[in-house]
Amino acid sequence: MNRVALLIFFLVVNFGGLAIGSWLMNSGPGSSWYLELNKAPWTPPGWVFGVAWTLIMICFSIYLAFLFSKEKSTEKRWIFILALIFNVSWNYIFFNQQLTAWALVNIIILTVLIFYFFFRFNTDKLRIYRLLLLPYMIWLCLATSLNAYIVFNN
Repeated sequence: MNRVALLIFFLVVNFGGLAIGSWLMNSGPGSSWYLELNKAPWTPPGWVFGVAWTLIMICFSIYLAFLFSKEKSTEKRWIFILALIFNVSWNYIFFNQQLTAWALVNIIILTVLIFYFFFRFNTDKLRIYRLLLLPYMIWLCLATSLNAYIVFNN
């Protein structure tokens, strides 16, 4: 599959995953449960989440298009599928089921998977493209800290 087709594929899958995750989170950030939580002082305003995830998924999709166009690998496929599952399921676990500790475990696993992409697939041809993972990695560290704050302060 050529790089443009891969990019379109990953954009559809990644934004589709975000849409499913959003649908699974029930009333999410607008719910009285969430609004009444003791949240971290560094919690960004709500609109930042949409902007951040849009940028993250565009960068991640570009990275994946380059990664998967270089060589086929079952390992890459499974890591991506697992990352997608953990990304989508976090919304359901945290917002819908209100299982904040399990959501923390979930987001830690997702963070490890994305960091794994960064460090594992570090070939000369991909070195510059893996920088596209940095927004995702930074956001996951922030999101993990927000989730942890809620677990330990509620």
